[in-house]
Amino acid sequence: MNIHEYQAKAVLKEHGVPVAHGLPAFSVEDAVKAAEELGGPVWVVKAQIHAGGRGKGGGVKVVKSVDEVKAEAERMLGMTLVTHQTGPAGKLVNRIYVEQGSSIEDEFYLSILVDRETSRVAFVASTEGGMDIEEVAASTPEKIITFDIDPATGFMPHHGRTLAKALGLSGGLGKQAQKIGRHLYEAFVAKDMSLLEINPLVVTKEEELICLDAKVGFDPNALFRHADILSLRDESEEDEKEIEASKFDLNYIALDGKIGCMVNGAGLAMATMDIIKLYGSEPANFLDVGGGATVDKVTAAFKIITSDPNVSGILVNIFGGIMRCDIIAEGVIEAVKQVGLEVPLVVRLEGTNVEKGKEIISNSGLNVISADNLDDAAQKIVAAVKEAA
Repeated sequence: MNIHEYQAKAVLKEHGVPVAHGLPAFSVEDAVKAAEELGGPVWVVKAQIHAGGRGKGGGVKVVKSVDEVKAEAERMLGMTLVTHQTGPAGKLVNRIYVEQGSSIEDEFYLSILVDRETSRVAFVASTEGGMDIEEVAASTPEKIITFDIDPATGFMPHHGRTLAKALGLSGGLGKQAQKIGRHLYEAFVAKDMSLLEINPLVVTKEEELICLDAKVGFDPNALFRHADILSLRDESEEDEKEIEASKFDLNYIALDGKIGCMVNGAGLAMATMDIIKLYGSEPANFLDVGGGATVDKVTAAFKIITSDPNVSGILVNIFGGIMRCDIIAEGVIEAVKQVGLEVPLVVRLEGTNVEKGKEIISNSGLNVISADNLDDAAQKIVAAVKEAA
């Protein structure tokens, strides 16, 4: 789960991380009040969306009067902001952040993430702040320093010194970098974050080190123990189908293709999407119903797939171990009864109670195309979709 910049800074501030002072605004009036409360002479007006690259898209503006704050608030609120991370459709701006301007002397990049190779929390630091880290990695990889933290020890003084050295900071600024590194690590672990990115981390003319931007993502599997974080969720930034799927504990991600997929198991779901592409089409979603799905859960999954107007065909691919094939069959039939079936449907069942599952579908009277294996299923659904078009 992602949160907005102003929310991320509030979370970091609770853990002692220095951030610039700012206030969120949901209307032009809110923005004016925020500017007046913060005082001048410089403010930064920032569009709040779950995507990077806002500055290049016109979503971050430095202004020098309350009237300019008002003008930028009027421009940004309700606009569709397009960045390299939103895609061409962009994202609607429903809220902005008015922040005190900072006198910047230097900019750095700093992030914390989970390193899957070492199974540890890792720091990524660079003196090239304010830039796309992907560009830095491609052109000057030697300017990116990474190091990980042993979970048995946590953040130690030598980690702080490593961070300060990576950023080229010494003396008082070096000590500030060490302190910020420790607080960021504590926040990362305490809140079960999956990503924490500060770009840029800046040195001001007053020789203070502060986080000028913050992007935070959380492990969705740990949100049950963080009610305060869950309350920050902005559903307007998420796909409606993904929101509905989360209510039934379904692993669903919307994609841009034509063939809807319902599969049990993440690996099998990935293989199903790959083979659909192999035979010349594109998957419309990733959907893993899990190993313990009920009829209600399968029905919900089918409804979510069919609610996508881009779906021109559906492939149900079940390899039943814990998940019984007859449960899938009953769920599919119940869903079709409730929402109808207007596109080709291919069902491949294998595993526990497979014969019972096939019998249920066969006796349902539905226009379902049966498949013997995954290869057969993929070829049949791709052909059916092309024929229907």
